[in-house]
Amino acid sequence: MTDPDDELAKDLGLLSALTIGIGTMIGAGIFILPGVAAREAGPLVVVSFVIGGGIAMINAFAVAELGTAMPKAGGAYYWINRALGPLFGSIAGLGDWMGLAFASAFYCIGFGGYLSDLLEDVAVTIPAVGSVSLALPSIELATVSLPSITVPEVSILGVEALGFSLLGWSFTLGLTDVQVGALIAAVIFVGINYIGAKETGSIQTVIVLLLLGILTVFAVAGFLSFDYSLIEGDLAPEGAGAILPGTALVFVAFLGYAKIGTVAEEMKNPGRNLPLAVIGSVAIVTVIYAVLVGIMVGVVPWDELDRFTPVSQVAEIAFFGPLAAVGLGLVTFAALLATASSANASILSSARINFAMGRDKIVGSWLNEIHPRFATPYRSIAVTGAIIFLFITLGTVEALAQAASVLHLIVYALTNLALITFRQSNLPEYDPDFTVPLYPVTPILGAALSLGLIYFMEPQQIRLSIYFIIGALLWYAVYARRHTKDAGLLAEYVREESDELPDAAVSATEAVSPDEYRVMVPVSNPRTERDLVELGGAIAKAKDGKLVAVHVVTVPDQTPLHVAAESEAFEDGDHRLLESAREHAEETGVPVETHTVFSHRTLEQVFDSARKHEADLVVMGWGDEGRLSTGRAGTVTDELAQNLPCDFLVFDDRDRDASRVLFPTAGGVHSELGAEVARALRDTVGSEIRLLHVADDPDEGERFLEEWAAENGLDDAERVVVSGDVEEAIETEAEDASLLLIGAVGEGLLSRLVGGSLVYDVINDVDTSVIIAEKARNRSVLERIFGDD
Repeated sequence: MTDPDDELAKDLGLLSALTIGIGTMIGAGIFILPGVAAREAGPLVVVSFVIGGGIAMINAFAVAELGTAMPKAGGAYYWINRALGPLFGSIAGLGDWMGLAFASAFYCIGFGGYLSDLLEDVAVTIPAVGSVSLALPSIELATVSLPSITVPEVSILGVEALGFSLLGWSFTLGLTDVQVGALIAAVIFVGINYIGAKETGSIQTVIVLLLLGILTVFAVAGFLSFDYSLIEGDLAPEGAGAILPGTALVFVAFLGYAKIGTVAEEMKNPGRNLPLAVIGSVAIVTVIYAVLVGIMVGVVPWDELDRFTPVSQVAEIAFFGPLAAVGLGLVTFAALLATASSANASILSSARINFAMGRDKIVGSWLNEIHPRFATPYRSIAVTGAIIFLFITLGTVEALAQAASVLHLIVYALTNLALITFRQSNLPEYDPDFTVPLYPVTPILGAALSLGLIYFMEPQQIRLSIYFIIGALLWYAVYARRHTKDAGLLAEYVREESDELPDAAVSATEAVSPDEYRVMVPVSNPRTERDLVELGGAIAKAKDGKLVAVHVVTVPDQTPLHVAAESEAFEDGDHRLLESAREHAEETGVPVETHTVFSHRTLEQVFDSARKHEADLVVMGWGDEGRLSTGRAGTVTDELAQNLPCDFLVFDDRDRDASRVLFPTAGGVHSELGAEVARALRDTVGSEIRLLHVADDPDEGERFLEEWAAENGLDDAERVVVSGDVEEAIETEAEDASLLLIGAVGEGLLSRLVGGSLVYDVINDVDTSVIIAEKARNRSVLERIFGDD
């Protein structure tokens, strides 16, 4: 298994990056879409392509800025996840990954179609192979005439028939010659990407350069055959309102530019090369589309353009005489190159996104494995390839293309919002070499246009986007939220400004944030602040969590809280204490956030803050408001009023030494929390743990302590079993310890008021530092009065 900070080799130069963008875009834009789009928009289909290029260019500015600031594998996914958090990161990552898998299957099917035509022209036939029988009784999938039965037709991803068995009749699904060719292409390009990015970039460069040369010849021939009479008269027979639906249809032709960002981590000099590649690829393909589509509608009437092979149709007219066969052959070869380059680049990019999600634990971490020889995320590529094979088997060209577009438009909108978040957060490490012009107008416009274009999609594609978002949210709730740790800049901003923002916004942010372990440390005394923060930081580090430092400023009852919040008398001390807490927390190597709250009642406010910030553990200092007078983490009056909001540690640091920890235990939930603290101290600061158990029967006590230590991850601790008085045993063993870690009592309030508390008595009699651990539980009022042990 690789480390989360694994890096990919920097193999891609400017030309390779540029051809990744051009190669991904031009395959669909010229060889598949013009005929279908012309029937939608009429001769103004050229305008549809140009508008699509304009929207792509606006989004390309955002990709260029983000890519130069953070050249990481995953591109848009990485930026969205870092800025907006893993909830939106799940939508973006899964959307980009699935969108590219849809697109890759779409390009492979295009390749298979042209390959089939080529082999048909040379009298070679690829037979349909394989059959799949699906036993689905009583399920209606296709239109079949049976005796007294008609089964309605249902299309799933464009498939209008599936094999099934019904009332004894058997039906099968075979692979067509187009699908066989598509699968062959998929196997080849998945294999190329499995080998490594350097080989991929080299092949992509060769493909695109050959493709551009052939298209140049085609453009010259088409221009010489241009018939101006075909574009005279009404240029908008379908109405000007058909232009934007045409744009929505052809936008799949502009998906390649953002894919350059997914390989930014592998680029040489990304600060210079990435903006040139992203913006340059969009500009180049937009010009190519406008020129070639314009030539097509001037050679063949727009309403007669072939829906599937428009370039071949135009080539049959543009190349005449002895050049006809050569020209048609060149165009067919170019079509194979174009669809191959698009498939190749999409597979490359989709695999890198999957790798990046695995690195952030949005998907399973096993996907983050780097191949020992090829240095590629080979598991990610293999999984992506399997999905592409499935889509090829089940999908049609139209369904796959539209599905790819709608998912990418969602990602582009989120990318622009991520850029705004980075700019507003003033993140020190966010230092792009390129910045978008006219900020913030440009990213706002990019997000609005991307989402707006979805409106002009077919209804089923709009439904697809809704279903996908719901699915991504469910994936986040069920899996990603429990595994990922980074809450994102947006959540951090909301938490930092929680005192100024509406409670609803703060609550919503906490509700969707990752399940990270949060240790809250109330600080009020500069003398004890460092000790509390270091203890809290050690536990947060062991839990891979975050430390939340809260300065609770106690305000006299005579002073209104809003007056105190605006008073300079409180402000200076507040800032100094929190800055000190932040510095000490960062020294422990854990992320930290800080808050200030003004209150007339300190302890009650600590409880409220623990609930508000969803703390898993609170680390408090000794002595405020007599909270230890009952041997627990609360006051007498508080005990009857409420349960603890989370686990609590109460710390009395007397000599700043945690090297030798004595941990008395008789089992129970409080000792389990104490065991977590002991493990954290052992793992982070190297504390030696000595377990103590007092039992009348030494053999039975030894068996208990051995089993308890094994169950709580402390089998390496020294074990001491003694008999006699518990309090005296603890005091004796504590003489050789530097820190006493002890669980809170379970006696009720009444029993402690009458007979005293073991914890309180011991604490007063030892000279070492003391930590009291109390596990949060829901206790009834009777349990609080009479006890629950």
